[in-house]
Amino acid sequence: MRILKEHSTGLIIDIQERLFPFISENEKLVKNLTILIEGLKALSIPILVTEQYVKGLGPTVAPVAAMLEGIKRTEKMCFSCCDEPRIAEAIAVAGKDNIIIAGIESHVCVLQTVIDLKHNGYYPVVVEDCISSRKENDKKMAVERMRSEGAIITTCESILFELLRYSGTEQFKAISRLVK
Repeated sequence: MRILKEHSTGLIIDIQERLFPFISENEKLVKNLTILIEGLKALSIPILVTEQYVKGLGPTVAPVAAMLEGIKRTEKMCFSCCDEPRIAEAIAVAGKDNIIIAGIESHVCVLQTVIDLKHNGYYPVVVEDCISSRKENDKKMAVERMRSEGAIITTCESILFELLRYSGTEQFKAISRLVK
């Protein structure tokens, strides 16, 4: 199944200050997240952003928040983004089938969101190098489960070039600069 940009929305889940320092390979994660977000923006793909219980976990980490300037963040108290009515409605209103997913933690909020998206008729596209958990094995098991549930598993560079489709454009130049 080809993932087309006109049928896609990004979903960035809970990249927050108080949890982020404990996330496995967090420096690599933030680098990949900034590439993904900039790439989605260059391709004019809408992005939704969630924050879990901001009072306890704090806001989105600064480097990611800088990339998301001007994009509304929705606070949630549930693990699955689909259980938060404002996010579920935003996904429905966007009218896109492919939901490109990045965030933490892989085995909790990301996993439950993927399962619910699939159940609701969407195609969750999990960007494997843009998700993580505190423990590497939790991420590994979550990716296995998401794959078995029918999610598409990809990488940041792969999804950006798939969405791009053609070389020789200004968008191609922008994406190429990002992934170098």
